[in-house]
Amino acid sequence: MSIQLDTAMLMAAGLGKRMRPLTATRPKPLVRVAGQALIDHALDRIEDAGIRRTVVNVHYLADAVEAHLQARARQTGADYPVSDERAKLLETGGGLVKALPLLGDAPFLCANSDNLWINGPGDSIRLLASRWDDAEMDALLLVIPHARATGHRGLGDFHLDPQGRLSRRKSGRVAPFVYTGVQIISPRLIQDPPSDVFSTNIFWDRAIAQGRAYGMTHSGLWFDVGTPEAIPLVEAGIADG
Repeated sequence: MSIQLDTAMLMAAGLGKRMRPLTATRPKPLVRVAGQALIDHALDRIEDAGIRRTVVNVHYLADAVEAHLQARARQTGADYPVSDERAKLLETGGGLVKALPLLGDAPFLCANSDNLWINGPGDSIRLLASRWDDAEMDALLLVIPHARATGHRGLGDFHLDPQGRLSRRKSGRVAPFVYTGVQIISPRLIQDPPSDVFSTNIFWDRAIAQGRAYGMTHSGLWFDVGTPEAIPLVEAGIADG
């Protein structure tokens, strides 16, 4: 099974508190790393995979993000509809619910704008799409082994069983896989929100409970770009390949 991905969503509405002082005057997606704004690194990967329409949610310094997208659209010819969260920051789950009318009825790619990844031997988004099985999955997350999650300081996020089904890290334990911020998700999972502000974790937990959340391992490089101190480490890692 596989899917042709036509639409993506890029999460770009966060406050970027951990990236201060760089985010005092600019939104985190526009912080430059290795010569490019973070948002352009993500959009380049999305468009390399053949997706020409990416919905972008905005909140903090939203005008700057919109202006950047308009300038990029003139260069690339791609389409960047905006899901406007200026009035209220909705977190990732609430952001998906608000953007759903723009995303359509088919499974779509969703990516965070504050992680940076480089493809390995294959294009990771295309590989995700080739792995998608609509009869079996409501969410397919791109994960990376904890040991290769550059800049990640947490204890990991998930375990994978032999079929690729996800389960959560147990409290007080280390999990072998870290979520990269990239996933395919089905609109059928984005239902019955608990409130208007909530995390995508709510949807994932439902899918995990039903055995319909899967993971696929990223074979390339991945960097957690969370703080100003991380930027030179990321740039050195990219330069080293």
